[in-house]
Amino acid sequence: MIPAPRAVVLVSGGLDSATALAIARRDGFECHALSFRYGQRHAVELTAAAAVCRQAGVADHRVIDIDLRAFGGSALTADIPVPKNRTEGAMAAEIPATYVPARNTIFLSFALAWAEVLGARDIFIGVNALDYSGYPDCRPEFVAQFERLANVATRAGVEGTTPFRLHAPLISMTKAQIIAAGTALGVDFGLTRSCYDPAPEGAACGTCDSCLLRLRGFEEHGTVDPAPYIRRQHDS
Repeated sequence: MIPAPRAVVLVSGGLDSATALAIARRDGFECHALSFRYGQRHAVELTAAAAVCRQAGVADHRVIDIDLRAFGGSALTADIPVPKNRTEGAMAAEIPATYVPARNTIFLSFALAWAEVLGARDIFIGVNALDYSGYPDCRPEFVAQFERLANVATRAGVEGTTPFRLHAPLISMTKAQIIAAGTALGVDFGLTRSCYDPAPEGAACGTCDSCLLRLRGFEEHGTVDPAPYIRRQHDS
């Protein structure tokens, strides 16, 4: 019996990465999940990531410590207010304060290193270029350029016969489409957390950009988000 090919999957604990993981499993990969404790104010997502990985039955789940608070520069890693109650137009107008400098480049570099050790040639990331908050490292251009980098910056890429592939299966999907895809694959979205500014016990704020995009996605999908909220978008 031919063993399943291995893949490294970035799993943040949010809705998108949980769906990307489910897609990787559907496509026949033995999934090795990678999460990061990087000094983020919403570290509750790591508890969610562990729950998502347990449900998915991944081969291995590693949590890497990188303290990006040493650099700051983001509302997620420094004492900068998280934007709240913004319109879609405001979200799209500029790169928001929740952008963490070079975060996906850093995360993917770790994923690439682990993939090379594992003998894996596939890496999955749940970035999305439609329902996102203006992050430059969630665009197709970024995905394509990092894949090119992977194949010139590693021994496996230079000497190997199989190139690295960076999969971004959600890149052109709306949030509602992502929810539909995850639901069809059995993702328990009640395990996931996406909030940038959750309460200490983990309930989502319901008003940050991530919460608003997520809640809109569930509304357009015609279902109710099962994750806990302090208040939802349409609460009085």
